[in-house]
Amino acid sequence: MRIFPPALLCYNPCKQNSINRRCISLMQMKKWFQNLDLLLIGAICLLAVFGILCIASALHFNLGEGSSEVYKQIAFFLIGLVLMIVAANVDYEYFSQFYIPIYFVNLLLLLAVFLLGNESNGATRWIQIGPLTIQPSEFAKVMMIFFLAKYISLHHSKMNRLDFFLKLCVIGAVPIFLVLKQPALSASLVLVTIFCVLVFVAGMDIHWIRNTAIVCVPLLIFIFWDVSRENPLIMDKIFEPHQFNRILSFVDPTANADLYYQTEKSISAIGSGQLTGKGLFQGTLNQLSYLPEPHNDFIFSVIGEEFGFLGCIFTLGLLLFVVFRCIIIALSTRDTFSQLIVVGIAGMIAFQTFVNAGVATGIVPNTGMSLPFVSYGGSSMWTNMIAIGLVLNIRKKETRSLFEGGLL
Repeated sequence: MRIFPPALLCYNPCKQNSINRRCISLMQMKKWFQNLDLLLIGAICLLAVFGILCIASALHFNLGEGSSEVYKQIAFFLIGLVLMIVAANVDYEYFSQFYIPIYFVNLLLLLAVFLLGNESNGATRWIQIGPLTIQPSEFAKVMMIFFLAKYISLHHSKMNRLDFFLKLCVIGAVPIFLVLKQPALSASLVLVTIFCVLVFVAGMDIHWIRNTAIVCVPLLIFIFWDVSRENPLIMDKIFEPHQFNRILSFVDPTANADLYYQTEKSISAIGSGQLTGKGLFQGTLNQLSYLPEPHNDFIFSVIGEEFGFLGCIFTLGLLLFVVFRCIIIALSTRDTFSQLIVVGIAGMIAFQTFVNAGVATGIVPNTGMSLPFVSYGGSSMWTNMIAIGLVLNIRKKETRSLFEGGLL
């Protein structure tokens, strides 16, 4: 008679399969978390939470005002987290085959602004969809990055051919022109920056860059010179009146004290914060409503007044960390398409950070530019969160490829 060990008599195949499935699920979850860039996610969350506090102070939440906007920003952030998770897990390489339809969807959204958009402060930039107000020029940034990255990667060998470069310029100029006509000068400048960054990283010959600089630098000097004239030759006809006045106030602050008011109050607020700031809800110029658009374009002024120099360094440090983290991920990426996506996103965040802080401190002309992840706004928050989701996706894919290839 054959005697079986007690362990075999108690063996249950169904139970064992269940345990195996559970172990596999735990291992997959562990690997998923290992592939995530937790430092990058942590920096983004810190910026968003800090931004909500600053928005609450800018809108006088402590006095019972602006509560709806504060709660909306919290909702924007939470929705943004969901969008980031989705973007971090979709097969972006599969969707890249639809890069041409994505380009035309971008154009249709920008054209829809002129037909369905709501006008505010002399500009038509927003479309009302039920309770939501979206700004297509914000989403145009990430769509343009995705399209140009794919288009350039497919024709990388033609990068320094004149016919291809001119074609690329025309393709890029169409959405930039549509954004500029809203008018949204700041958003169009972001798109120009994205285009230049991607073209440069893709391997544009240094001679092309030099020749472009030879044309652009004198043109920029001429713009500032013409704006400062008592009777401008052409710039007053090219720029919208409010754009012309903002450039004039930067070139010559004494020309019109009213034009320089916003920048003057912003600089005063930042300077009064000194090293450690006056404290949350304690900013004098902010609480007395002397700061223009403190929850959006001039939120850096609120940070400077209430959290001081250390608060400014903290904010800029986190944003620079995000940019450099993207650059590190781009350097570890082995295909051109993915690399260009990450570099384009890094350039977008870096440029917006520079312009927002530059406007608040008076080193660049006054233009409406949100501070990434910090300023109030759903479209801006969602665009940036989707962009970071793509970066996480690419980083996760590269980490997985290294493991599968036996390099790690």
